[in-house]
Amino acid sequence: MIPEGLFEDAAERSRVSMATRWQRVRSGWRVMLQAAVAVAISWAVAKWLWGHAAPFFAPVSAIIALGQSYYERGRRAAELVFAVTIGVAVADLLAFQIGEGVLQLGLAVFIAVGLGMFFGTSQLFVNQVAISAALVFTITPPTGGFSFARTLDALTGGVVALGVAALLLPSDPVRILRGAARPVLDELAATLRDIAGALRTRDEGAAEDSLVRARGIDEFGERFFAAAQEGRSTTRYSPARRRARDTVEFYAEAAARIDLAVRNVRVLARGSMRALALDENVPPEVADALEDLGHAVQALAAALESGEGFDAVRDPALRAASTATHVLDGTTNLSVSVIVGQIRSTATDLLTGIGMTYEEATGAVRAASG
Repeated sequence: MIPEGLFEDAAERSRVSMATRWQRVRSGWRVMLQAAVAVAISWAVAKWLWGHAAPFFAPVSAIIALGQSYYERGRRAAELVFAVTIGVAVADLLAFQIGEGVLQLGLAVFIAVGLGMFFGTSQLFVNQVAISAALVFTITPPTGGFSFARTLDALTGGVVALGVAALLLPSDPVRILRGAARPVLDELAATLRDIAGALRTRDEGAAEDSLVRARGIDEFGERFFAAAQEGRSTTRYSPARRRARDTVEFYAEAAARIDLAVRNVRVLARGSMRALALDENVPPEVADALEDLGHAVQALAAALESGEGFDAVRDPALRAASTATHVLDGTTNLSVSVIVGQIRSTATDLLTGIGMTYEEATGAVRAASG
């Protein structure tokens, strides 16, 4: 018997899946256009300018180079060209010396993988060396003796791809950074609220859940950091995006400070777990400070998304530091002291995230705390 609602659930999941897939296509239209143009240009240059009859490696190199982010393209393209050079050179030399065949193919790949491990540090590099050697033996075997024509084709494809990515509809680094900042800050604010709630209700399980959630923020933080690196590379290589360099640098500095805040909140969650496990008294003002800290994080998220309103971060961050510090006037509890220290450190990180120097931020926190 088919469970009731099974087909409706399947249809709903299918609609969601299709919407997600079309969204990926719509958001990736730049890469689609860049790939088409880069492949066409690299093939035309290798065929008509270099005079190569079947420049197979030119479009392949272009596609692989465009498959990397801006942050990775320069380094990956160089690795690709080097890997293809080794793979093609080894395969061409072996095919010229010992001929073609199954055993020769196996020997060529064996040697190519070894050379890839010797010269490279990534599995992608090793795979590309082996793939290039295999392609020479199976799809484009040498017919006119030993030649570096295919290596030149690979170089052509990589260079053309980098040029197309820099000049034709380069991505907007500021938009990418804003999109990457929001998830990490949303999770950070939610984690602070969870810790505050766990302390108010003295719920050890909720405190443990907040620590698990705090650890999960790392994934979003890594994406934000990668977006910052990509943004820097975009403004460096794309003339059309160089005007955004100062803005991108500001976001990159903010990403570093937010990473420190995430680390502090992990310590906060761990300290809260310890305080509850030891059944120590944690005044309600600590939870108030944590909630103010969450408001400061939300204000920072809104400011980074809109590019304005950074002053709104200052008041809740300083209020959190002040409230937490004054808790120490009535307790010498070690667990509370640890939590208060992390609240102050997180407030400092948030203030440096809006452009204050570390000295200015720490001075403001000290002044607010009396």
